[in-house]
Amino acid sequence: MVSAASDQPGAALNRSSPSRFLVSELLELLESYLESAQVKEIYRAYLFSAEAHDGQKRLSGEPYIYHPLAVAKIMAEMRMDGQSITAAILHDVIEDTPTAKEQILEMFGKDVAHLVDGVSKLTHLKFPTRVEAQAENFRKMMLAMVHDIRIIVIKLADRTHNLRTIGVMPADKRRRIAKETIDIYIPIAQRLGMHKLRLELERLAFEAMHPMRYQVLSDVVRKNRGNRKEVMRGVEASICAQLENADIESRIFGREKNIYSIYKKMKAKHISFSEVYDVYATRLLVKDLDTCYRALGMMHNLYKPVPGRFKDYIAIPKKNGYQSLHTTLFGPHGILIEVQIRTEDMDVIAESGIAAHFMYKSKQGGKNIKDSNTYTSSWLKEIIDIQQSTGNSIEFLEHVKVDLFPEEIYAFTPAGDIIVLPKGSSAVDFAYAVHSDLGNTCISVTLERKLLPLSVKLESGQTVRVHTSPQARPKPAWLNFVVTNKARNNIRHYLKNLHTGEAVLLGKRLLDSALAQHSSSLKEVGDLALNTYCKELKIENIDVLFEQIGLGESVAELMAGSLLKGKAEAKKQSSKQKKMSLPIAIDGTEGVVVNYAKCCHPIPGDAIIGVISSGKGLVIHRETCHNINHKKAAIHNVIALTWSSASQQAFVVEVRVLTVNERGVLATLAARIASADSNIENIVFEEKDGASSTITISFDVRNRKHLADIIRTLRSVPSVYKVTRTRG
Repeated sequence: MVSAASDQPGAALNRSSPSRFLVSELLELLESYLESAQVKEIYRAYLFSAEAHDGQKRLSGEPYIYHPLAVAKIMAEMRMDGQSITAAILHDVIEDTPTAKEQILEMFGKDVAHLVDGVSKLTHLKFPTRVEAQAENFRKMMLAMVHDIRIIVIKLADRTHNLRTIGVMPADKRRRIAKETIDIYIPIAQRLGMHKLRLELERLAFEAMHPMRYQVLSDVVRKNRGNRKEVMRGVEASICAQLENADIESRIFGREKNIYSIYKKMKAKHISFSEVYDVYATRLLVKDLDTCYRALGMMHNLYKPVPGRFKDYIAIPKKNGYQSLHTTLFGPHGILIEVQIRTEDMDVIAESGIAAHFMYKSKQGGKNIKDSNTYTSSWLKEIIDIQQSTGNSIEFLEHVKVDLFPEEIYAFTPAGDIIVLPKGSSAVDFAYAVHSDLGNTCISVTLERKLLPLSVKLESGQTVRVHTSPQARPKPAWLNFVVTNKARNNIRHYLKNLHTGEAVLLGKRLLDSALAQHSSSLKEVGDLALNTYCKELKIENIDVLFEQIGLGESVAELMAGSLLKGKAEAKKQSSKQKKMSLPIAIDGTEGVVVNYAKCCHPIPGDAIIGVISSGKGLVIHRETCHNINHKKAAIHNVIALTWSSASQQAFVVEVRVLTVNERGVLATLAARIASADSNIENIVFEEKDGASSTITISFDVRNRKHLADIIRTLRSVPSVYKVTRTRG
């Protein structure tokens, strides 16, 4: 059986008054799958909502009740349960009428009241900006969705009808709503596997956002459709004949790529419409999983497959539970044809996603389907993790946006388990996806028998072996290349706790050093005086006081003066003894609250000073660094430092090498640095003229002597003119 199911372009944007329907039509639709008692309850909700919205009109001039009625119809077409339909009809009464949640609770029960409240915006709170209001409403909705997924289904249906009737709104408001839909609601629909609803949202939002582009593309697709129609009919006829000969029952549908998907592809790849090859596709529905693979083999016998364009989403489903076989074939006249092969069960989940959980139960082959509800549950757990690790609603919104846009890759553990990750994931993302402890202690990774750094980007099909060390800990630099929320949250949680502990230790050292300028110490001052001082400043405890000093939020010298204000000599000796203060010894193991300036790269042996920077802690510079203005720097922000004799850590240093512009010189320099027991961190190559080049190399050293040895080694290379250390 061959039938067309193309994504036809809709009517023009001015669809402000779509054909309305009566409540009796909604009830008739509901009676086809709900019990009569539930239908009666929904009708009671309609009467209540109509009375609550009495006198209210939409911008189109129609009574407001038409909107909740239309939302309920969209829900009914997805065959949602009775409580969902009831809540859809009531979804605006809390937000737009004097009706309180308690009234809905009393009349329609706890579940319906929870659904209505979850969809309602926070209209009773005032926010400084529209962005904050949007973010807070989004967080409220997402957290409510965690407890009941039906909330987001109602919200998506509500957004769909709003976009259907958006033509009466001013252009700026149309664009704002369309952008919000593209940024938030379409990715959510995709994440929940609601393909059919997502396609409509994409088309409506794209038309509202870019009406001219939409119209131009619609016209091109319509003209092109006539040219390809006969070819696709021939292809479908050939497929039908092949399957009938093998006695395989099937249904075939022609599918046209939706206009927004075409636009995104053209924009992302900078190509014209004629270069978009997968505008048309064929969907093949068969009875069971085994037949899917049999049909795939027959398709490859009928037409040659395009190498690298086969995807098996049955063996490895997408995150939203989507399952299907995808292959691209060389059709007649060189036309590329995408074929999707799946069972009827898989098709229901592919089209409706999480909504299928409420309307559909497998009768046959169900054991082969991974219910989309399972995948959604794991995503909802991630939402809770994001909420717990973010500070405010705007940060929460940004984190969820990142989570909503992944293109997936599939990597394997050495035991053969599949780990699904967003495209661009690193070995650290993989480690945290397997287990948090593996992520916290990873040091390197082996891919295809090669030992590689943790920052390496993974590709689908790779087997990943993660190497760990009990002494290893997460590093701040990991945040520059991880992409999954689980990895990011674990790293930040660890660093936050580490940051606090190290800030306390540094603050303690700074305050003790400042007290030494007044011939005193923390031991002499005592905990009693410190606790009293904390109470005066309304600081929680002594550790919080030390943490504020360590992070540069409070000045150690001023606090030392305040603590000792009872001593008569404090003020007299302050200016003299400030010059006599002993420098703080640095050995390189202080952690994340002690930072080494990247402008001048200080190393042991350099004369150094420290600058207290609010929120960052202590930043160490060379005394000769050009970025330090000693005259303008506040005296309490600069502290004396020295290197500890025990320092054996590796420090990054940067040198500039002027060389002959010839082949192999970079490899020679790298080999010389490696032979001097150093590791290269970064290389920047800059051609100065045709004959010479300047190469800036960052590498690890232990101290100034180690650096001098490496510079001497580099200068001995015949191709090298000059080697200098950068000053900042």
